[in-house]
Amino acid sequence: MPSAETLLVFAALSFGLAVTPGPNMLYLVSRSLAQGTGAGMVSLVGCQFGSLLVMLCAAAGITAALFAVPYAWDALRLGGAAYLAWLAWQCLRPGGQPIFTPRPMPKEPAARLFSVGMATAALNPKVALFYVAVLPPFIDPALGDVFTQGAILGAVQIAVCTMFDAALVWGSAGVARFLGERPGWMAAQRWILGGALALLAVKLATESRA
Repeated sequence: MPSAETLLVFAALSFGLAVTPGPNMLYLVSRSLAQGTGAGMVSLVGCQFGSLLVMLCAAAGITAALFAVPYAWDALRLGGAAYLAWLAWQCLRPGGQPIFTPRPMPKEPAARLFSVGMATAALNPKVALFYVAVLPPFIDPALGDVFTQGAILGAVQIAVCTMFDAALVWGSAGVARFLGERPGWMAAQRWILGGALALLAVKLATESRA
């Protein structure tokens, strides 16, 4: 079982993943603005189900890698640091497109909303890279079953992202209006989040197994 400190740090990283724009956020916001909160929530359930499938596959693969490949932990740790640095650049780079701009979308039945949401998450490279690169350094074989630790940490990530995405779906219209009238808020958010992710990338890159 991961320690409370490990769970809190991983939850903070999961929040960083949640608030970084990507395919999941774009789909949920677009669907909520185009078809309403109910459609956004159905899409959210599909997205999180897709994330659950990716998490279970990643946890199983990480378990095998950590026991079979020498220096796998160091390779995954450095990969996680590089991924966090990439996320920081995505926040800070110029020319990013506003995610809360309404986009015309046709109305879809609930089954299609769920399936498209699941496919969006399952094929989202941001989610897969997070599990493969950021999850392993938080797993310690000395604490017990590696797969169980990975599943617990993955459950934390899914819970954090679900809460954030649900708030995003419920508040999409209001957030779009707020940011449209106050572009300075979006710029400040980008710099704060980008700086935090960059610091976490440095911490992860310089951390030792001990």
